[in-house]
Amino acid sequence: MARRHLIVLLPLVLGHGCSERADHAREPVDLILHNGTILTLDGEGGQGNAIAVRGDRIVAVGDERLLVEYSATQTIDLGNRTLLPGFVDSHIHISGAPARHIDLTDAKSVREIRERVASRAAELGPDEWITGYGWSEDALEEQRRPLRDDLDAAAPDNPVVLTRAGAHSAVASSRALAAAEIDEQTPQPEGGVIEKGPDGRLNGIIRERHGLVTQLVPPATDDELRPSLIANLQALFALGITSIVQAADTIEHYPEWERIYAEHRGALPRASVQVAWAGREAMAAFGRKTGSGDEHLKVGAVKLFVDGGFTGPAAFTRLPYKDQGEYRGALNLPPESIYQVIREAHQDGWQLGIHAIGDAAIELAVEALADVLAESPRDDHRHYLNHFTVMPSTETMALMAGNGIAITQQPNFTYTLEGRYSTYLDGERLETNNPLRTPINHGITLALSSDILPIGPLVGLYAAVTRKGMSGREFGPGERLTMLEALRAYTRTGAWLTREEDQKGSLEPGKLADFIVLSDNPLTVSEDEILALRVLQTWLGGQRVFSSGDSDPTDSDPTDSDPTVGDSSTSTSPETEVSP
Repeated sequence: MARRHLIVLLPLVLGHGCSERADHAREPVDLILHNGTILTLDGEGGQGNAIAVRGDRIVAVGDERLLVEYSATQTIDLGNRTLLPGFVDSHIHISGAPARHIDLTDAKSVREIRERVASRAAELGPDEWITGYGWSEDALEEQRRPLRDDLDAAAPDNPVVLTRAGAHSAVASSRALAAAEIDEQTPQPEGGVIEKGPDGRLNGIIRERHGLVTQLVPPATDDELRPSLIANLQALFALGITSIVQAADTIEHYPEWERIYAEHRGALPRASVQVAWAGREAMAAFGRKTGSGDEHLKVGAVKLFVDGGFTGPAAFTRLPYKDQGEYRGALNLPPESIYQVIREAHQDGWQLGIHAIGDAAIELAVEALADVLAESPRDDHRHYLNHFTVMPSTETMALMAGNGIAITQQPNFTYTLEGRYSTYLDGERLETNNPLRTPINHGITLALSSDILPIGPLVGLYAAVTRKGMSGREFGPGERLTMLEALRAYTRTGAWLTREEDQKGSLEPGKLADFIVLSDNPLTVSEDEILALRVLQTWLGGQRVFSSGDSDPTDSDPTDSDPTVGDSSTSTSPETEVSP
């Protein structure tokens, strides 16, 4: 990484001629943003008032004297707002959507879902499949799930399947169930549940194995999905996200990512794409490995699903779920297969990002990783777990710390999934859902991310520092993080997971100029004000890629001010335009 610029200036008492000579001596840069609070989120918790950028890199972070040291093509007055590194969302799912798809993430009632399905059926005509994603019973007015009868009433002539937020369960209509040849006599699928109502009739809900239905939906082409995928990626800038880890894809689909990023270079968040293990021969033929690519797009870790999730629910737990008899969720693979994939991927030089939500699944995954690392030691492997919802044993966490196994955690789950946790968990495992402080105290590296519940990092930051759900109920206050810890986990630790901590995640000279401007300082606002923070601007590689237009920081003409006049310690130049 480039050496930090140290700026030491003597007091300036200069006449006009000296001012001209000083101006000629100033080092040229492309951009200076100043008159704000700069949170570097470096290891020392540094702050500044101004930042200078040349090309796609940070040149210096300091105070208003940067206006004296450097001559900028563009100068922006932050108007006392806060600038910090762009968020690195280290576990997220972004995709395109075909014409048959309905976005249900903002649905407020079952009635509204029925209306949207009916409207799409009218547009597509009979017999066409209708799909959707994003409903959550916790957010619906009726406080229940949409069921088979709801879909049949809305679209009696169409097969319909709507996936719940979190993607671990779905509801299917009668025509969709019939197409999949699923009825009351169908055996329960391994690792999943086909639900029946109190009357013994299928209610349309399928947990974890809803692929039995969704696999019948005619696949959309990349050409059909590409415009919306690009739009969905660019929409992340409005949330302050400048880098992502796409949490699941395939080696067959990776060339589509390469095409998109080649055509829109510099206009999309930086991405690391996890891929499913396809066997040693196929992975070798793929010709790429974790880290292959550049600062815009690269291959990520191998994604391995050990268990399900709580939106099913099917997370694999040591104790039965509350009020669910002996039900403890399920594994996606037998233990021997989990060990085999981990061993082969590790030995072949891949990083592993393992989905493990229940405590039993976490313990199994960690034991397999530890065994493989003992057999085939590899320095700085950076294997990690995705999720870590139900806290495992102290022994397991010690094993993780001893073997350098990290976590990317989603504190926003505590906020949006509190209804699911309260339904299925109890006691200590409910209070410590999605633990933060305890793993850190055990010496485990922990990054923060969103998954898709919801994507916005501000919800994750709020939940990380308050441990509050949507209702305001607080869970396990001992698991709280400070805001500074949460911000670092959502930036520099996410960059560490993809081996890019020398390139991004903090604002230091030589690193990429990926940063955001917030409406206020997250380190000083009250807890109740965190969710009201707004992303005003997002910059990627020194280029502004999002502007809210709402009380935006203002571009100012660098010729309007003479930074060599007056006391060098003053915070602003006298004629610099300050936005409201």
